[in-house]
Amino acid sequence: MSIILITGAAGLIGSESVRFFCAKGFTVVGIDNNMRSFFFGEEASTDWNRDRLLEDYGERYIHHNADIRDQQEISKIFQTYGKDISLIIHTAGQPSHDWAAKDPYTNFTVNANGTLVLLENTRQHCPNSVFIFCSTCKVYGDTPNYLPLVEQELRWEIQKSHHYFQGVDENMSIDNSKHSLYGASKVAADILVQEYGRYFNLKTASFRGGCLTGPSHSGAKLHGFLSYLMKCTMTGEPYQIYGYKGKQVRDNIHSYDLVNAFWHYYQAPRVAEIYNIGGSRFSNCSMLEAIDYCQVITEKKLDYSYVESNRIGDHIWWISDIQKFTNHYPEWKLTYTIKDILEEIFMNNVNRWTKK
Repeated sequence: MSIILITGAAGLIGSESVRFFCAKGFTVVGIDNNMRSFFFGEEASTDWNRDRLLEDYGERYIHHNADIRDQQEISKIFQTYGKDISLIIHTAGQPSHDWAAKDPYTNFTVNANGTLVLLENTRQHCPNSVFIFCSTCKVYGDTPNYLPLVEQELRWEIQKSHHYFQGVDENMSIDNSKHSLYGASKVAADILVQEYGRYFNLKTASFRGGCLTGPSHSGAKLHGFLSYLMKCTMTGEPYQIYGYKGKQVRDNIHSYDLVNAFWHYYQAPRVAEIYNIGGSRFSNCSMLEAIDYCQVITEKKLDYSYVESNRIGDHIWWISDIQKFTNHYPEWKLTYTIKDILEEIFMNNVNRWTKK
């Protein structure tokens, strides 16, 4: 029996991974203790998603309410399933710049120490398995903010003649930049994943994502850009834009497209790889552009205000160059545009978010 182990299993990418691999006939073991509600409040709870997975997949999905920092508990899980584990997808983490600054110890232990616990248990109990880590473009710190950007009506954009016009590739330095404490903790985890690959010859990969999104996102003020924006537009909840005139640009990748990339890597894994992964030029938008999309889709006007100060370490412009991954796995393709993503978020959450 081949088992897929997924951390953060009730979150956006974790739950998409559960569904993807259960649909392919695998038994999936999920680890998630709903720390998202601890980070961002009850409105961000993932319990609803966990319950839906248990209902939809029955015995095929096994859930463990465990903390990834708990060495004893995680070791028990790995010992239980042992060499049957063929793939670990590590999506659990603390994902917010602002929250990290409020509680640096918890942020670092979840993102860095938790990753170490998982890697060491992989080495000890299932060294032939594949280990995929959800890293982030924030490992590059604020270096992208020094690119030659041009202000347009609704967005910041890079000069067409620049090497990074199609997106930032993996050659950008992660040194000599301001990362935020969140970014620093993800750098630590990212390097650990690479090192366990190189030092112990494990099949590891760090996928450095841009904005990850989809209908299963429990969007909150401090994390979940498109999900939270659509939620505010639908419910009338006030929304705040932080700095850069609302013209900051993000590429957005649908959770299905990302998990499908994991699937391609799993079938032909490499050692200690890093991939920038995101919507690329296929799927990106500025905040102002996203607001326009949401207002058209919902036929409602967003109640938003502007705060001049930007979030520390936040990117003005980020688009991922995904050419390295597509060169390695040419059969993988992006399928969801920004409009597709927002329309699906709207349709899948009308009953949850629309005020009665």
